[in-house]
Amino acid sequence: MLIHQGSAPTPDDPDAWASVSPEDQQAVYAGYQALNSNPGVTHGERMAAPADATTVRVKDGETLVTDGPYAETKDAVGGYFFLEADDLDAAIALAAEVPAARMGGGIEIRPIVG
Repeated sequence: MLIHQGSAPTPDDPDAWASVSPEDQQAVYAGYQALNSNPGVTHGERMAAPADATTVRVKDGETLVTDGPYAETKDAVGGYFFLEADDLDAAIALAAEVPAARMGGGIEIRPIVG
């Protein structure tokens, strides 16, 4: 599952995070703690902000490097985790529990190929 932060405020943006009530901030922390304690979840790592990205493309054999994300900032991945689920419905149910999903972001579910 890929966590797209979208417009979800995060502690990395103190001004936006200040707009979230202390109770909701604690709910976000608790939500991610619950996610990470789920036995089917293998947590990934939180990623730096899209502004810190470097994008690499190869065109006509030449490596092109640009600062910034590949996707628009609002679409950038902020983190990821792996989930072993019985079926898509179970994965959807867990994705709906990710705090970013209810705060302006979205969770992309992709099956592992193999």
